[in-house]
Order: sequence, then C-alpha cells, then structure tokens
Amino acid sequence: LVFNQEASKGAGGPTRIENPRIALVQFQISPPKTDMENQLVVGNQQEIDRIARDEKKYILNIVKKILKCKCNVILLQKSILRDAVNILGAHYLAKKNIMVIKDIERDEMSFIARSLGCKPVASPDHLTEDKLGFAQLAEEVYTSGGRIVKITGVANPGKTVSILVRGSNNLVLEEAERSLHDALCVVRSLVKERSIIAGGGAPETQVSVQLAKYAETLGGLDAYCVQAFADALEVIPYTLAENAGLNPIKIFTKLRKAHSAANNAQKDFGIDIKKGDISDMYKNDVIQPLLVNLNAINLATEFVRMILKVDDIITTR
Repeated sequence: LVFNQEASKGAGGPTRIENPRIALVQFQISPPKTDMENQLVVGNQQEIDRIARDEKKYILNIVKKILKCKCNVILLQKSILRDAVNILGAHYLAKKNIMVIKDIERDEMSFIARSLGCKPVASPDHLTEDKLGFAQLAEEVYTSGGRIVKITGVANPGKTVSILVRGSNNLVLEEAERSLHDALCVVRSLVKERSIIAGGGAPETQVSVQLAKYAETLGGLDAYCVQAFADALEVIPYTLAENAGLNPIKIFTKLRKAHSAANNAQKDFGIDIKKGDISDMYKNDVIQPLLVNLNAINLATEFVRMILKVDDIITTR
C-alpha cells in the first residue's frame, strides 16, 4: 500500500516502523471545538493554566487508549472541522515512537481497510486490537517527486492493489492515469459480461442493417420506429470515420454494403483507421467488450423514451 502523504515528523516522529500494527482512525487527536463560532475570553493566568491542563489531559487520554491496543502506526482521516492532530498530540505520539500519517481522504478509507485487513475506528473508546491491520514494514521513502509512505508485507491483504504512477510533468501523469482507468474499466466490463465483439463500428452497422431488414417486414408506425432506431445506430460508425479524418459518406457506404452481403459473410467488417478503408476487425485485433455497447444502447433508448413521455413544457420564472 502506498500513500502520497508524508509521515508526520514535526515533533520528531518515526519514519520507519518494523512489524507495524496499523490503526485506521476517523477521530481527531486534538481538542474538540464547538459547532458554532465563539470567542473564549481568559481573564487571568490561572484560567490559562487550567485550559492547558484540560487540553493536556484530553490528549493524554486518547494517547493512552492508543497505547493500550499496542498500535504503532496511525492513519488519520482528514478533518475539515479541526486539526487531525495538534502539536501536543504529535509530541506524545512521537515520544512513544508511533508513526502518524494524517490527511487521509474520506473516500479512500474503505479501500485502505480492505487492503490492510483493518477496520475504521470512529472513537478512541472503540479502538481494540482486533481492529488493527498488520504488516512487515511501514517506511517513508524518498522519490524524485517527493516523499511517500510505503506499507509492505501486509498480513491479511485484500483483493486490492496500489499503483504508483510517475511522470515528468502533470500532463504525462494525468494521461497515464486516464489510460490506466480505461484499462481497468475494460477488465471490469469483461468480468461483468464475459463476451467480446468486433470494434470499428462493426456491431452498430450490423444491428442497423438487420433492423432495417426487420422494418421491411412490418407495417405502419412500428416499421417507422424500427427504421428510425436503425438510422440512429448509423451515427456511430459515421462519426468514427469523420473523427479519423476519412470521408464518412464513402467509408460508411462501403461498410453498409459489406454488412448487407449474403450469409453475413462480412459481419465483422469495421473501419480500419490505419488503412483508411474497411477490413475484418477480428483479424486486426480490434475488439471491445459487449457490455460497453449494451449499456450505450440501453441508456440511449431509456433517454429517448423519457423525452417521448414529456407531454408539455411549462415555462417558469
């Protein structure tokens, strides 16, 4: 597991822990604040000392509960209301050789819990040993892009993985992240629907041709609706040819002719961008998950049905 946050070492905290016992906490190691803005007016030195003692007592109580479960690495969720850990809390934790990694995003908590085999803890009173995660090493590592924290040798790893993407600038990083996300989406689609079809606009053209033939066997309004559905599917290969810099009318006409051949002998033909012509997509290894096309057609159909259900539009100010 890799974190792009640094280990908190403002108070001299450790940056390397062997055999870490990891706690994933959602509470703050800092004095609580009221829900409303207010001002506290202190009149004398005795009141200042009392406030300091109460704050110290509150922080020590939390630290004692952390020590009770023998935790030595704390992952702190980011808080917008107050500091995740204040200077006094960081001092006591560093003194007990406890590594602190703060500002963990809320949407990452479930992923971290699955990766480390631990459970998020919302209160110091609920922090127990059975909710900890265990590993072989937690250390801060220096890279050219900054410092990161790496946890290796997880005792009970979940079915998750961390990928560290590095690049020369933000543009390269963002493009690599998009490519990685697209690849993961393809794998996800294949897991959910274990079928692949030809790409290059071949499936849309084939469905369009078959629907056009089916429309000829119908009559009246049904035939018109089916033919309109078939015409709508032609937009996809037409747009693909147009975006590739080809002549869309010429290319799509050849593609539709190929799909209209007898016995569907050329049903896998699609737009070959490299050749600027049509060819067999399976032979060129241009394939795509079936789920992508199913979702696109279903969502488009539902959207059109929703529009057709609108009887009137009322203008309001």
